[in-house]
Amino acid sequence: MKGFILSLRSEFYKSRKTMGFWCAVILPLIIVGLIFIGFLTHPGNLSKYPGMALWMFYVAPISVIMGNLLLPMYIIFASYSVNAMEHKADTWKTLFTLPISKWSVYTAKYVFAMFLLFLCLLLFYLFLLGSGNLLGVLKPELKFYDYHVESYLAQVYTKLFLVSLGILSLQFLMSLLWSDFIKPMGIGFVCTIAGLIAVGVGWQYAYFIPYAAPALANSPLKSNNNTAHNSGVPHLTVDMFTKEVWVSLVVAAVVFILGFFIVQKKSVK
Repeated sequence: MKGFILSLRSEFYKSRKTMGFWCAVILPLIIVGLIFIGFLTHPGNLSKYPGMALWMFYVAPISVIMGNLLLPMYIIFASYSVNAMEHKADTWKTLFTLPISKWSVYTAKYVFAMFLLFLCLLLFYLFLLGSGNLLGVLKPELKFYDYHVESYLAQVYTKLFLVSLGILSLQFLMSLLWSDFIKPMGIGFVCTIAGLIAVGVGWQYAYFIPYAAPALANSPLKSNNNTAHNSGVPHLTVDMFTKEVWVSLVVAAVVFILGFFIVQKKSVK
């Protein structure tokens, strides 16, 4: 456990100034910022909609961008960035000769890649909530304050995190095996496009493609029969553990374990 903590701390210090780390902060800020500016400067006839509809109009474009393309591409980049420093400095052999088990080193790198994904999604969640409520203050005619969307958004981004773990494991393994960015990026990009096509044509087995999972997670909203705060307003919920989530979790677990055995037996250069 001590070796894992030391390795994880090392990953943070090595990666805190890299683009992989800062993209987790910059991407949510830019994308949410653009949507915020659009709503602020061109509210149009949005003032006629109730709070729940306004939140859906605000959240939907970002969720589509995230699920369809941005999230898989960020995972590809972040997974590679975690291992890029060892590849560039050719320090894999040195790293594995330290008095720390390979399991600790490997797990710490994977957990740090998960942390980057979690940080990115958490900031999307916080920036969406903060900017939406700020819009309600700056533009009182936009009734964002009429509906509380915190619970729903938490479910949305939790599900996006879960369905992304399969992609993360696959890309992490590829970034370990290949020192150049082109191979994992190319394979990841092609798989992402294939997943989007499968979802777009409505293929019933698209959930077996891990790269299609984020797009599938943006499924139609479900309304609970209960009401929020007895106001008569439907309480939005997310069907959390759908087929694509279970496939993603299984793929993540299998590839993570397989990756360790591959790295353990492979002479990494």
